[in-house]
Amino acid sequence: QVHLVESGGGLVQAGGPLRLSCAASGRTMCIYDMGWFCQAPGKEREFVAALKWSGGSTYYQNSVKGRFTIARDNAKNTVYPQMNSLKPEDTAAYYCAAGRWIATMTSGDEYEYWGQGTQVTVSS
Repeated sequence: QVHLVESGGGLVQAGGPLRLSCAASGRTMCIYDMGWFCQAPGKEREFVAALKWSGGSTYYQNSVKGRFTIARDNAKNTVYPQMNSLKPEDTAAYYCAAGRWIATMTSGDEYEYWGQGTQVTVSS
């Protein structure tokens, strides 16, 4: 069993940065693919960014390319999405997810474990 806990959310002004964290426990997380998704009120869950454990390839939603960077610290079993130049439309609950051998990193259905989420609110 894998337990994921997100942190780092909060209120930030447009244009500002925020770094989220996803701390994992239960198994060796360095062998898991990690993803971040968001969900705004009244909207469906959307893919944000992901990091593959094998090779370290990263994936980003087009709307966050150039603004968000995802990285991991295997020693700490933690994944960090650095979010820069935040926009009001980035406001959402952000969820960390983990899975093994994920074929489509942008598909939330392929991730086995999910955190409880952390709220990000960007004011204009």
